[in-house]
Amino acid sequence: MRPLFACIITLLFFSCNEEIKNKTLEAGMYRARLEVQDNEVLPFIFEVTSPDHLKIYNAEERIEVDEITYKNDSVYIKAPVFEGCLVAKINNDHSLHGYYIKEALDRTVPFKAEKNQITRFKVTSQPTTDVSGIWETIFDKGNGADEYLAKGIFKQEGGKVTGTFRTTTGDYRYLEGVMDGDVMKLSTFDGAHAFLFIAKVTDSTMQGTFYSGNHWKVPFDAKRNAAYKLPNATELTFLKEGYDSLEFTFPNSSNEMVSLDDDRFKGKVVVVQIMGSWCPNCLDESKYYTEYYKKNKSRGVEIVALAFEYAKTKESAFSNIDRLQSNIGIDYPILLAQYGSSDKAKAQEKLPMLNQVLSYPTSIFIDKSGKVRKIHTGFNGPATGEKYVEFKAEFEAFVNTLLDE
Repeated sequence: MRPLFACIITLLFFSCNEEIKNKTLEAGMYRARLEVQDNEVLPFIFEVTSPDHLKIYNAEERIEVDEITYKNDSVYIKAPVFEGCLVAKINNDHSLHGYYIKEALDRTVPFKAEKNQITRFKVTSQPTTDVSGIWETIFDKGNGADEYLAKGIFKQEGGKVTGTFRTTTGDYRYLEGVMDGDVMKLSTFDGAHAFLFIAKVTDSTMQGTFYSGNHWKVPFDAKRNAAYKLPNATELTFLKEGYDSLEFTFPNSSNEMVSLDDDRFKGKVVVVQIMGSWCPNCLDESKYYTEYYKKNKSRGVEIVALAFEYAKTKESAFSNIDRLQSNIGIDYPILLAQYGSSDKAKAQEKLPMLNQVLSYPTSIFIDKSGKVRKIHTGFNGPATGEKYVEFKAEFEAFVNTLLDE
């Protein structure tokens, strides 16, 4: 273990006394808080149903967590699929005090939780506006290459707000929060990412800050625009001039080298998924692809995933990949394209025929003759509502077209 991580584990797991030794989580609702920047806290709600099971709540999403272990007066809570974990001491009043840890990235965020709390954000005043609708959004405006576009999609009922931001590379999944006077507050926590959005809102504009954990923040500006559309997701990544196909050779977990020249893929329609086991949008996409593949592989469709992992070693990268495959039942191959970094520029070096790797995930559609026919950047997950339904319909229609050729 790394020194900081080992220190935290030692502090929590071996700080017990005889009065509260072998403490476990008590059933009930908990309000958790992660300390981010600017003295802000990122709240989320979870429900403990038994000492070895809890559910994390984000709007309509329910994340079932069953990897919970105990040592003396401390608990170790590992979210499904992702590396992130909550490590905390259980106090006499059943409150928790510890850290949210992402070991491979050397990140720790202070964490607290109180039992019998169900209010995500504490509100001090009635809402002065309704944010329901579509918002044309710019993150990090005026900051050159770091500036990026998004589409805010929100629904407000009373003071409660749900929705998400879609970007050209994916969406920020299930956001939940409130309007407190003229301030919108939204958060989500899924084990991989901890997001907090706070914005000052008028009838037609909003200005705010997006926090990711305690390591990153960026400003954003938005305006109402019911007709706003993001750039076409099939025009952002493309083959460089002179290329019409994709080539790669990467290992699977059995250390067998796999390429598109293998018999498994010849004469088939192939979808190549550029992804990472750490990526929530990739998880959403993988769930859909897994379901689709099981129903359609007999028709001559193959899917192969190329994983770009930030885990420091090859062994830990494959461990994360195996955990993802096992958790959601993926039965198409996932190859290790890169470990030690998920940097998109380095990813593009592994696939030099592409102009860029802009997003995890990215899907590359290959016809029966081995030619690339379309590249789709990002993924519109379940939190995007209608766009998720549209994506599935477009995906299936295009694959059917390739199968019919």
